[in-house]
Amino acid sequence: MSDVTASSGSSDAGTVVERVETLSCDAAWRNYYFLKVTTADGVVGWAEYDEGFASPGLTTAIEALAPLVSGRSVFDHEPVYQYLFARTRQAASGIIGEAIGAIENALLDAKARTLGVPCYDLLGGKVRDRIRVYWSHCGTWRINLGHIYGNRITDLDGVRALGAEVAEKGFTALKTNIFRQTPDGLRGWLPGFGTPFAPELNVSRQLIDEIRAVLQAFRDGAGDSMDLLLDLNFNARTEGYARIVRELADCGMFWIEIDSDHPDAMAHIRSKAGCTISGGESLFGVRELYPYLQAGSFDVPIIDGIWNGFWQSSKMAAMADGMGHSVAPHNFYGHLATMMNAHWAAATPNIIIMETDIDRIAWDDEIVTVAPNYVDGHLVLGDAPGWGTEPIEEALAAHPTRLSGLRDRRPPAGDD
Repeated sequence: MSDVTASSGSSDAGTVVERVETLSCDAAWRNYYFLKVTTADGVVGWAEYDEGFASPGLTTAIEALAPLVSGRSVFDHEPVYQYLFARTRQAASGIIGEAIGAIENALLDAKARTLGVPCYDLLGGKVRDRIRVYWSHCGTWRINLGHIYGNRITDLDGVRALGAEVAEKGFTALKTNIFRQTPDGLRGWLPGFGTPFAPELNVSRQLIDEIRAVLQAFRDGAGDSMDLLLDLNFNARTEGYARIVRELADCGMFWIEIDSDHPDAMAHIRSKAGCTISGGESLFGVRELYPYLQAGSFDVPIIDGIWNGFWQSSKMAAMADGMGHSVAPHNFYGHLATMMNAHWAAATPNIIIMETDIDRIAWDDEIVTVAPNYVDGHLVLGDAPGWGTEPIEEALAAHPTRLSGLRDRRPPAGDD
């Protein structure tokens, strides 16, 4: 028994956590990471988390918190969350916040499986069976990682063809990123993430023209009925974002997504936009979301339930609902994470649309018991207990991790 002082909400000794384990597997350009909790009764709860993109050390943080979870009932996910938050209060966002969120999500799965109900029942009960999705990173993986995903795209003709493919497959919305036209073909533009290393984050007329050209190519291929979304990430500063949203006002965007550490700056950008502005995927909890809602920073808050934990995400969504906002899940992970987000989206009244990646690596379907089911641009949920899927440990072992730490994402020397 750990030195947790809060009382257990369940008297059933079989529901207490006996083991907390982390597992991972190769996912081509990154790894997939999973948290597994096992109760005294042998019930297993799963969660997916992500260490490889921008959270090195997350597995170590989870393992450091595990002794504070062992011996607690999986029914006590809120007391456990609050205790872990209190014990880490001075650094409770970032890596620690993601670790607590992963623990909460695994406890939710184990609780639901103990009760024999889907996780959406724990989150209030589903208000929808089908969740509208958008094809995220549309073009991004084929442009930047074509050697992994196949169907490599090098020019605007390839973008047009992909737009037609999205429509043919029944999807009604797609989201893309920023690309530059270079002598070697299209290339992703992510200076906010050091690719290329350009810390000034300036926005030029040429960059805006190139963004417009990609959006028009998608429109040409997908047709006028396709909803187009654009993710600008952290790749500009306030004046640059304001220029982009002003210049693209005539593109009929579903939304433009922006990340900023400054609520008032986001509100200024939104005031210049001729479309819906979304953002907030890097925020933790109601404490960090509230200043953005108070400032009027965006129309649609984006909530990362893999980071926050979905019980806490429901609190964030309810606060946004009370202030008149729809919300959207942030989801660019593996199949388990997609199903986790789908359960949350099914039970959250003010969901507008859900992110999902359709371009997948070759073994994605092999490593889980149930893959997401897409029908006419919607993810259709079943009624299996828990998250409705789980990793297959033998399949994970068949794809051992190859990468560790943060990859150097800079272009080769001399390549600008």
